[in-house]
Amino acid sequence: MEQSNHSEFDWSSCALSHVGHVRTTNEDAFLEQRALGLWAVADGMGGHAAGDVASRTVVDALATFKPLEHVSDSIDNLEDRLLEANRECLAMVENDAIHQGMGSTAAVLYATGKYCFVLWAGDSRIYRLRDGQLSQLTEDHSLVQEMYALGHLTDEELASHPSANIITRAVGVAEHLFVDIDYTEVQHGDRFLLCSDGLTRDLPDAEVEQLLAGGSPTQACETLLSEALGRGGGDNTTVIVVESARR
Repeated sequence: MEQSNHSEFDWSSCALSHVGHVRTTNEDAFLEQRALGLWAVADGMGGHAAGDVASRTVVDALATFKPLEHVSDSIDNLEDRLLEANRECLAMVENDAIHQGMGSTAAVLYATGKYCFVLWAGDSRIYRLRDGQLSQLTEDHSLVQEMYALGHLTDEELASHPSANIITRAVGVAEHLFVDIDYTEVQHGDRFLLCSDGLTRDLPDAEVEQLLAGGSPTQACETLLSEALGRGGGDNTTVIVVESARR
């Protein structure tokens, strides 16, 4: 297990991605840098000529991150990297028609000190499992989530709405990108899940909670991916499971 010099915890993690059983190109990308306490999932859109480019642009922008002396500066830097990825994607769209319509979600988990910070845009999610209870730390930037927040959809309708794939915020689709940022204090044994919607589209939260709790982070990661693929695998699916242990 690699250790982060900027965290009060040791971290173990596993990251897996699969193209699924229907698509020919994996437009998901992920980042796993345990030594820095940094993980990310990006889910591209725009077709095989563009979606994978957008998600890779997000991950590449984060890949060279180095923690700064002050936590606030590190978080600002991570946000700036997502904003730079947004500008790069927009420039590619402007310069080459093949990239028209491309964009990517971004879900980032950064562990430092006794905290985990989450940064996100789009509907890729970050969950925390603590004492057997699953909590979603991100809120989808999607049409159905906005309808649900306004009271126009029930819980059941939210889970099965035909417009569930329409997102309202993503990297590379608008000149101004607003990145949501939140944090949580870490406890020993906390388990975090980062995933693209290829997982959550087929697995309800109750099943995610049960499967995430089983075995090691690697075993849980493999089981979640396998279960999603067994439900049809209609989309690319990326899963990262991260667990804390007090030093």
